[in-house]
Amino acid sequence: MVRQASAVWNGEFKSGSGAITGASKALVDLPYSFSSRFEDAPQTNPEELIAAAHSGCYSMALAAFLGAAGHAPERIETTAHVHLDNLDGAWTVTKIDLVTEASIPGISEDDFNTIAADAKAKCPISRLLAGSAEITLDAKLV
Repeated sequence: MVRQASAVWNGEFKSGSGAITGASKALVDLPYSFSSRFEDAPQTNPEELIAAAHSGCYSMALAAFLGAAGHAPERIETTAHVHLDNLDGAWTVTKIDLVTEASIPGISEDDFNTIAADAKAKCPISRLLAGSAEITLDAKLV
């Protein structure tokens, strides 16, 4: 299985702009720029897309692991906070904080925490990023 997306960049680094499109067309010409990446302009950026991918992947992985353990989740909501830091002149994703709230009837706190940690370790996006960034998990039952 191969998934793909493409990006087009026009112009110079600080004054240029670009657009990102996914092959599925769920993302079409999402604008991004220097100011949306390194300042607070209201466009997307690569780190936001990594956060979206990681939060989506983790939520699905947690649902799968819970189901395999006999627990049917009602709702899982995950937010990923991707930290982009300048390390010795090189912009680097240094940390990703996953924050998850889940409604799962009948599960103990201990079982939930064990399954949540296992899902973090084994979700494909966590596995991709684990060698290059610290990944933390704050998982709560609601």
